[in-house]
Amino acid sequence: MQKNIVILISGRGSNMEAIVAAAIPGARIAGVISNRPDAAGLGFAAERGIPTRVVDHKAYPSREAFDAALAEAIDALAPDLVVLAGFMRVLTDAFVSRYTGRLLNIHPSLLPSFPGLHTHRRALETGVRVHGTTVHFVTPTLDCGPIVVQAVVPVLPGDDEATLAARVLVQEHRIYPQAVRWFVEGRLSFDAEERVRVRDELAGPTGWTVPPVEA
Repeated sequence: MQKNIVILISGRGSNMEAIVAAAIPGARIAGVISNRPDAAGLGFAAERGIPTRVVDHKAYPSREAFDAALAEAIDALAPDLVVLAGFMRVLTDAFVSRYTGRLLNIHPSLLPSFPGLHTHRRALETGVRVHGTTVHFVTPTLDCGPIVVQAVVPVLPGDDEATLAARVLVQEHRIYPQAVRWFVEGRLSFDAEERVRVRDELAGPTGWTVPPVEA
């Protein structure tokens, strides 16, 4: 049976594009929702026959009111999984709890390092030798949910924010569709410490699926 995927975006939605392009067996992109009417990703989705909707956060008097309207729009699509793909809103605890275990996000750092904004700048300022990206389940604490998969890239001499971000983005487009595929296939589970396990996945140097450093 197909699983309905609802994707939330605020801009171009390049990770949304990667998930759509992956054509994951058993996954149906039930809709793309944006909090911004001018989000470029809405056009990409509409051109491919994917239902789109705007829930403009500026039209609501509070974060709670916006989240309630957003949840109503999501639930109308009967989601099995909600995917944040460059959705630039901090969600309320009530919203996150509503989708516990079926709300994924991708963050441009190797969590728990550099939660929040400006991750590439902070990585360069700190002088780390490797950087990367993390797919994780969303919990009420920002960027602290159970990690599904990470990808590592080197920080090269002469890197600036733009070059490092571009290298990380390549890996985002690779691992986010993979994480969605694992969810659709029913391969993700949690252990007693709420760490994510992937059934039948080859073990890697950190316990399972962290890819090697790539240029």
